[in-house]
Amino acid sequence: MEAYAEVLKRVLALRDPMTGVWTGELAASALGTALAVTALDGGAAQDQALAEAGAAWLAAHVNDDGGWGDTTESVSNLSTSLVAAAALRKIGNRNPGTCRAGETLRRAESWVTERAGSLDSAAVLRALTRVYGKDRTFAVPILAFLAMCGNDASAWRSVPPLPFLMALLPQRWYRFFRLQVVSYALPALISIGLCRHVCAARSRGRRAWGRLFAGPLLRRLERLQPAHGGFLDAIPLTAFVSLALRQAGYGAHPVTQKALLFLRNSARPEGCWAIDSNLRTWVTTLAVRGLADAVGAEDRGKIAEWLVRNQTKSKHPFTGARPGGWAWTDLPGGVPDADDTAGALIALKRLKEAGCVTDVSGAVRTGVRWLLGLQNADGGMPTFCRGWGRLPFDRSCPDISAHALAALAAWCGPEAGDAGRVFGAADKLVRYLSRTQAADGSWLPLWFGHQQAAGGTNSVVGTARVVDALRAAQRELGARGGALGIGAPLARGAQWLVAAQHADGGWGMGSGATAEETGLAVIALTGGGATSAAAVRRGCGWLAAHWAEGAERPAPIGLYFSLLWYHERLYPLVWALEAFGKNRASL
Repeated sequence: MEAYAEVLKRVLALRDPMTGVWTGELAASALGTALAVTALDGGAAQDQALAEAGAAWLAAHVNDDGGWGDTTESVSNLSTSLVAAAALRKIGNRNPGTCRAGETLRRAESWVTERAGSLDSAAVLRALTRVYGKDRTFAVPILAFLAMCGNDASAWRSVPPLPFLMALLPQRWYRFFRLQVVSYALPALISIGLCRHVCAARSRGRRAWGRLFAGPLLRRLERLQPAHGGFLDAIPLTAFVSLALRQAGYGAHPVTQKALLFLRNSARPEGCWAIDSNLRTWVTTLAVRGLADAVGAEDRGKIAEWLVRNQTKSKHPFTGARPGGWAWTDLPGGVPDADDTAGALIALKRLKEAGCVTDVSGAVRTGVRWLLGLQNADGGMPTFCRGWGRLPFDRSCPDISAHALAALAAWCGPEAGDAGRVFGAADKLVRYLSRTQAADGSWLPLWFGHQQAAGGTNSVVGTARVVDALRAAQRELGARGGALGIGAPLARGAQWLVAAQHADGGWGMGSGATAEETGLAVIALTGGGATSAAAVRRGCGWLAAHWAEGAERPAPIGLYFSLLWYHERLYPLVWALEAFGKNRASL
């Protein structure tokens, strides 16, 4: 099949020749760029050059309606438009004529006013609350950033306070306080919370009593900050921290300086920044699913060794997670999570099935034990922390729960160490997935969406990921899988996917199909009955035509922290590759 050969060739060509793994490329981000250039603006010549190049990139990549989206393929949204406009205004005030953004700013302010009702702080806060609800993880940093970029000191009084002193308490206590920020946001809680406290007190002519705790808070930040300076390897979070500390009077502190170093090193040649460094672990595990049989024995061994080497070996300072999980990247800012841990375990199983002789038994036992320890009382899996709270990235969700089920089923034998406990966890996961299945048979994912769909949701990706995992678990568990009741939700989910196929053979929640959604749907339906087989053939036909036209541009269906959209260069390739590979014998 020509399309399969072409996609395989492209994916193999994108491997790192030394490690044998994949890095991919995240979308350029207007939000990340705006925050980074503001943090670097006013610094030494190198920083100023980066800031001016970033400002020019922002001015050149505004949408036709006057706002900015999270990627160059994204529709305009309130958060990114507010931040990008504020950054251009601040840099323009310091360096008039740098980016010639006068008309751009007028159109951006008109766009924001139309959606928020006004540019004043109270109106913007109300508008952001409509977007984020009770979750202050992103809304408060945005309001703080707007206050930093403005000339009205009283604006700080409109920024909601954050309980920054809570960061000094033991991590095990956090879940009991119902914090309005999620587990991964401790650096923002500390830096933005302290900054808001100091600046609000200053605007009232009062002393900021919170400075008494600045020493232990900054030491806490130092312990959280990885060696290269990037918190979570995230450009927006790291920029927020550096900006807040500087505004609060701690610009010379080592945390601030290391954060600025990370931002310098993360700049792209074209003058922009992404939202994160890379998803190297994640995209590598996705690629392995589609081509473990297509690489040689030496390469399979290199990938397995790389995965084992990048398993966390110590308690993580952010979440308190025990050793044994995997993060989305091998860089120091990564945090172990259930989705990437499940992906790594499944990739190790695929490599073993393809003939890899590397001993991965220790990593598998530790990884399975790590997943088992994360399972929530409701039977599902959260992203980072068991029982942390009720905010999106810290509660159970169907896509990650299904992925964990597939990983546990893949290693349900003696390698896992405690087969009985694994089977018990699988039973709870199936029950959770059955409860969360919608009446029409679909599931909604946490980490993927679609900008054209109601609420930005993506039932195609959610249902495809769950159906694929249920089918894999049913295959691995055999008769025991039947006892878990996998068959009924699997059949209903597959039926929904078949009905959701477009007339042209593709899948997509928007007006047209995408390679990402179509690839995932084909993967999920492969191995089903006759109706599924017909849908698979049509889906593979759409993918083949798509690649024959050379139209593999990625779509922004990925959701990052705080509802930020992204696209990844490898997503359409690796999912099309697996879809073709599963069906190449019948096509």
